[in-house]
Amino acid sequence: MGTRCGTVDPAIVTTVMKARGLSPDEMDALMNKKSGMLGLAGTSDNRTIENRAKQGDERAMLVESILCHQLVKYIGGYAAAMGGIDAVVFTGGIGENNPQYRTRVADKLAFLGTAIDEEKNHVRGEEIEISVPGSKLRMFVIPTNEELVIARDTKEIVEKL
Repeated sequence: MGTRCGTVDPAIVTTVMKARGLSPDEMDALMNKKSGMLGLAGTSDNRTIENRAKQGDERAMLVESILCHQLVKYIGGYAAAMGGIDAVVFTGGIGENNPQYRTRVADKLAFLGTAIDEEKNHVRGEEIEISVPGSKLRMFVIPTNEELVIARDTKEIVEKL
């Protein structure tokens, strides 16, 4: 999460509020606007975090480690809940543009039968299958165009009026 805390134990909310003397609005701001990547690394811009991690910045490397851990945890959880999965799609800013995250996630998901083609994996922002031929779990990069989706949905709603 760029600025949000993500998953936390509910007891932490009141504990932090009491310890720091925070109002509900202040706690809301802390959890939704001052946490996540921003809280850990001082920025929510993944490009900055990626560059700082490459230079050995420990806080940026921690963000990358946590992000990859969370991705693997969620993918693994969904795979278990669904009785298996056929593919993983990396999308959005980080998924489309960060080959290092994709490599780390694929390595940790090797037990599900994935292997990626490192050459293909270095593509940024293009639709491509990055898994090697014959991988049991296929991996793709599919760019999003959220603005176009919003525009189309808005057009459809307006036309119904």
